[in-house]
Amino acid sequence: MDAIQVRKYRFNFEREPLVRPFQFKGSSFREKWTLIIELESSEGTRATGIGGTAVLWSDPAVFSSYSEAGGNMIMAAMAEKGAQLVVGKSFQDPIEAIEAILPDVHEYGIGLTGNRGLKKTFTLNSLVALDLTLWKLLALERGGLDFDGMIPEEYRPALSHRLSRIARLPVVSYDCSKEELITLVREGHFFLKIKVGQAGTPEGMLKKDQDRLTEIHQALRDERSPHSPNGKILYYLDANGRYPDKATLGKLVDQADRIGMLRQIALIEEPFPGEVKEDVSDVPVRIAADESVEDGAGVGERIDLGYKAIAIKPSGKTLSMSLKMIQTAYERGLTCFIADNACIPLLLEWNKNVSARLGPFPGLSAGIIESNGEQNYKYWTRMIADHPLRGAGWIESKGGFFHLDKEFYRTSGGIFLPPGHYQELVSP
Repeated sequence: MDAIQVRKYRFNFEREPLVRPFQFKGSSFREKWTLIIELESSEGTRATGIGGTAVLWSDPAVFSSYSEAGGNMIMAAMAEKGAQLVVGKSFQDPIEAIEAILPDVHEYGIGLTGNRGLKKTFTLNSLVALDLTLWKLLALERGGLDFDGMIPEEYRPALSHRLSRIARLPVVSYDCSKEELITLVREGHFFLKIKVGQAGTPEGMLKKDQDRLTEIHQALRDERSPHSPNGKILYYLDANGRYPDKATLGKLVDQADRIGMLRQIALIEEPFPGEVKEDVSDVPVRIAADESVEDGAGVGERIDLGYKAIAIKPSGKTLSMSLKMIQTAYERGLTCFIADNACIPLLLEWNKNVSARLGPFPGLSAGIIESNGEQNYKYWTRMIADHPLRGAGWIESKGGFFHLDKEFYRTSGGIFLPPGHYQELVSP
């Protein structure tokens, strides 16, 4: 198969305000930047991809060391550096290209931040727009492949499902009101992602989180859903690495047990900082890894520590690295699911394509995908209208699910089409 060579690139970004500060990891932010990259191959094929900045999620040290705009500027500069590095290079697939430039982009980020401990996840986040553009270029250059045809053959067994529906998991941030909770459930959402790990000392954080779980469970304890195994609302706690150790986490789990909530908790995600390597096999809840896993080897390490699931983020850590993580998890029988980074609609389509092929979540008849963009973006309605396949039934959730039909699979959700007005931002 002929290699693909990149001849030139174009880069731009757009700032997207949020409805209100998005609170997690003991902090908050007010906007995200959409990064846009267009690549042109030596054959004249052009493709445009997008990515979103997630500074607080990917490296809190960078977030706390700079203004919100400053952290986003660093990530944007790293994105353009990545595009510069692929110009003139040939590659068989995007995985090869991303692995080749990753060390140099990471070193560039270290130079910008002065932080030798810069998280690899931060660098991967900066490369999402480039990575997805490379995948689009590959598909277009090789005859207009669909999503399945684009994926290298060795990764296809792990992505062999074709689900007809995926449950949408909305986010419950620190300031989500009781009324908002009830509305989400009445809309059909039965699996809620709850942000824990609030601001303060470990002791203060734990107390706030214990009180918050009690408040949420009291508000929803009588709600029912036909979609969960026990007919009750399911909970997914995301600590984003805020708990210092298993003993502190155990106190939160004990509180959940005392209030009758424990049996409804299906997941606890990323409880500890990445450097904490505690065995969690005896925790009576499925523990999932997220930020701490940056490649296939990291997946294997967490499996050895008793983790039972991995949050996969094509829109947060590149599709290329996500495929390697999925493959390791598949080989070792671990559950994978897709989680969001406040994705705009077109990034959400990439997530859906992967989620639909991972298969059902254990105990459910559907897949799951955290998706909180519509809760957070001020101009979400405008973004939906800008979708290249606007009006398609799978774009927005209905009754708590994304419903995927034959047209979704035929078009791959529109991911290979020009990305709405973002195309204009990089047009010559």
